[in-house]
Amino acid sequence: MAILHIVTKKENEEFLRKKSREVTEITPRILTLLDDMVETMRHANGCGLAAVQVGVLRRVVVIETDEGLFEFINPKIIAKSGEQESEEGCLSVPGEWGITKRPQHVTVRALNRHGEVIEVTGHDLLAKAMCHELDHLDGIIYTDKVIKKLEDE
Repeated sequence: MAILHIVTKKENEEFLRKKSREVTEITPRILTLLDDMVETMRHANGCGLAAVQVGVLRRVVVIETDEGLFEFINPKIIAKSGEQESEEGCLSVPGEWGITKRPQHVTVRALNRHGEVIEVTGHDLLAKAMCHELDHLDGIIYTDKVIKKLEDE
């Protein structure tokens, strides 16, 4: 496993704005990407990471909360409800924080590393993380959704 470079908005916003492509086959390269993304996310003290953030335009996301580690290939939000306003940040936008409005409950359908279709329903932090990371796959950065920017304390 390896720690990958995290692309920041400051260094290459144009790349982060690109739409990621679907994974058509789960190859050893995709499995290595998942492993490296988990290690990179943990090393950076994040709770989520999309492949575009490490320079790979594929629809691959990893998220880790108290509820566990989730690896999503070709994820899609299939249900959402409720609303939450909370603090949000991003490994690709270091040092910036803002308040966003996200769904309180989100269900994602995706493939896991074994090619099996899974559905995960997240609440609160997990719901926010799923929305945040799936936005990355479509070139959307959380700062696009900030309703109130937070200043450094």
